[in-house]
Amino acid sequence: MELRVLNYFLAIAREENFTKAAQQLHVTQPTLSRQIADLEQELGVKLFVRSNHNIILTEDGMILKRRAQEILSLADKTKRDFLQKDESLSGTISIGSGEFRSTEYLAKIIAAFRKKYPNVKYEIYSGNAGNIRDYIERGLLDIGLMSEPIDMRKYNFVSMPIKEQWGVFVQKDSPLFKKDSIRPEDLSGMSVVTATGDFNQSRIGKWLGAYKDEVEIAATANLPYNEAILAKENIGVMLSINLSCTYEHLRFIPLQPVLEVSTALGWKKDQIFSATTSAFIDFAVQYLKSISDDNI
Repeated sequence: MELRVLNYFLAIAREENFTKAAQQLHVTQPTLSRQIADLEQELGVKLFVRSNHNIILTEDGMILKRRAQEILSLADKTKRDFLQKDESLSGTISIGSGEFRSTEYLAKIIAAFRKKYPNVKYEIYSGNAGNIRDYIERGLLDIGLMSEPIDMRKYNFVSMPIKEQWGVFVQKDSPLFKKDSIRPEDLSGMSVVTATGDFNQSRIGKWLGAYKDEVEIAATANLPYNEAILAKENIGVMLSINLSCTYEHLRFIPLQPVLEVSTALGWKKDQIFSATTSAFIDFAVQYLKSISDDNI
């Protein structure tokens, strides 16, 4: 029983589909099917029940899933324990991040890790949660800083220590400019610029409640800077989180009731990472835990 085949098995169990698992693993579907058939023959059991649309684990498959996770976790830890004795870790870590105040903590983690391992490089991809999850699923990103909630079935994650506050950015000539806070009824009949996504199901859509249909979505953008440019041209007030940035001619006013969101650093479960990425994940978890412990 090879570690590689156990990783294949876990990918299929996670995706519940041979085709998706093969794409994620960068192998052909016939190769994957053959490897699983050989594993079933070696163990003398059926691991999956197949249907036209998906596959589910048999009872034996569920037992193997637990054991495979333990085996791969131990193998990965053993590898890291030996490799981390050498302080010359190198390579590139790909990290996706939305634009948050908590990105400052991600930068602090990278800076601290870089002092210990100066040969490690970083690729930072900016996007929204949907983009980042998609890139992680496709293997283009190792880790992502995303808004919570995180799908616990697919990801391991560690929460960031600060919350993101929602509000509006308005021009000086806006009737909202002198307000100390913005309530849902204040936006009735107004045009807004906000983040790309399903507005009706978004946090801001739920916050607006009964006034949701009385707000015109004039434009959407996936990065706050682009939203600010549109708001400066009076296309609409900007509904966004506060990044502690100053946008010329725009004033931030918080929402009332207060709307805050949490963020987390997440990575795919059962993924076999490079020693460098694994070391970074362990470092990030301990770094954020130390911050949390200091605040207790």
